[in-house]
Amino acid sequence: MSGHSKWATIKHKKAATDAKRGRIFTRLIREITIAARIGGGDPNTNPRLRTAILAGKNENMPNENIERAVLRGTGQLEGEQFEEVTFEGYGPGGVGMLIQVVTSNRNRIVGEFRHMISKNGGNMAEAGAVGWMFHRKGELNVPKEAASEDKLLDIVLEAGAEDMKDEGSAWYIVTPPESLEAVKEALVKAGIKPASAELGMVPQNYIKLTGQQASQMLRLVEALEEHDDVQHVYANFDIDESEIQAAVSAN
Repeated sequence: MSGHSKWATIKHKKAATDAKRGRIFTRLIREITIAARIGGGDPNTNPRLRTAILAGKNENMPNENIERAVLRGTGQLEGEQFEEVTFEGYGPGGVGMLIQVVTSNRNRIVGEFRHMISKNGGNMAEAGAVGWMFHRKGELNVPKEAASEDKLLDIVLEAGAEDMKDEGSAWYIVTPPESLEAVKEALVKAGIKPASAELGMVPQNYIKLTGQQASQMLRLVEALEEHDDVQHVYANFDIDESEIQAAVSAN
């Protein structure tokens, strides 16, 4: 089971109550800008941009914010120049981490990440040391109360999903990257709204953490995710939902 998926689900609920709207908007605007720069400004021919715009709309981002981000990405509007970088590292217990960043100052954040990770029982890794542990996949989380297991399984497998797992308070669905939208549309058509649906890096296997190592790992992920330049943190830890709930509630 994906401990990190459980973390994401619980954090998503907490973010809604904390109303961390500014942080969410910053991350999404950077994703839209990068997607438009790499693949062009037309969401019909740029799947990454289409997914980013949908994510923005799901967070009630104003259309003008989305349009400005697209225009900055295509170079039609001037703005700060960002680059996309992925850093690799190890957390407590040898957990592998991928840290996806959009930044205007790569050199500055290397030092910041090295300090943050070592402070929480981990260390930075060379490029390629961790990346092989993960595969790019579509990930969806559906609240347990939204549908029964049998009904949900039939819908998602028919639409192209690879797997569905019980994550405690939610169902966790994995798809090939190209099937994410089809699976999401099939769910919505059936009246089931996913709590989240995005492309991500899914681990091939997981490392079980408990006690102090679990607490350290969650503190580290929290610290990294709060960094302004971090878009996503992926890690192959498995921590019991009760420990994750306790860590989130303590913040």
